[in-house]
Amino acid sequence: MAMLDLRTEIREFLSSRRARIAPEQAGLTAYGGNRRVKGLRREEVALLAGVSVDYYVRMERGSLAGASDGVLEALASALQLDEAEREHLFHLARQSGAPSGPRRRRPAVAVRSTLQQVLDAISDAPAWIGNGRYDVLAMNQLARALYSPVLVDSRRPANTARFVYLNPEAARDFFVDYDQIASNVAAKLRMEAGRNPRDEELIALVGELSTCSELFRQRWASQDVRLHRSGRKRVRHPIVGQLDLDVEPLELAAEPSLHLNVYTAPAGTPAADGLALLASWAATQQTMATEHG
Repeated sequence: MAMLDLRTEIREFLSSRRARIAPEQAGLTAYGGNRRVKGLRREEVALLAGVSVDYYVRMERGSLAGASDGVLEALASALQLDEAEREHLFHLARQSGAPSGPRRRRPAVAVRSTLQQVLDAISDAPAWIGNGRYDVLAMNQLARALYSPVLVDSRRPANTARFVYLNPEAARDFFVDYDQIASNVAAKLRMEAGRNPRDEELIALVGELSTCSELFRQRWASQDVRLHRSGRKRVRHPIVGQLDLDVEPLELAAEPSLHLNVYTAPAGTPAADGLALLASWAATQQTMATEHG
């Protein structure tokens, strides 16, 4: 995968979203018992979006350049896109209209010392800063303890997408909901690819995962996209056992390409007790490392 082919991305995304909608779901009458097309026909999408068939065909062939916001909104409505898919469509349209240029190398951003101070000030919750490629760029002590299985790989920055797909046995042991995590990782990487299709590091990561993981190839081919959202993450930690944690991803206004992830648990729950035990273990490990350093 030398670079992201925008026309192919657009074609496969639109055709895959069209294929999943039955005419009845769109309020259309399906005439004839033998439809050769899975889902909606192109002319049906054009009808629902209020554009000509020729115009929609051009769009689905990979040409979104010049499409107005109104047309894109109508297309998103016709294809019943969710929030992430709609945003992805707009990313693809903006990139389609952007001047073509060389791939850009976007190395891992060095996290400012003040942000590391913020992380270190969060003492009761694992917290780390990452980018859209799943690079782990900075962590506090409790996050390093929580994500110790991910950090076994000596490559830096650590990358949770590589852990999920290239070390699947360890990842299945660590993530209780591994299959869902794997789907989310691929979907968020595709979202990032639509946002930054010329990001050389991202292209290389997708190429590496595609080459080495059949599961990633399957999930990537689904064309699914997903936004970073708060939710629940369940992990099995080798020291303290299962932790059911609430995850809050926070955007950093001064560093728009980065996000801060904080893991918490309600007071009095087994997960809160587990985090306290993990913090104690991490402090002991730190003390031992200092004494033997």
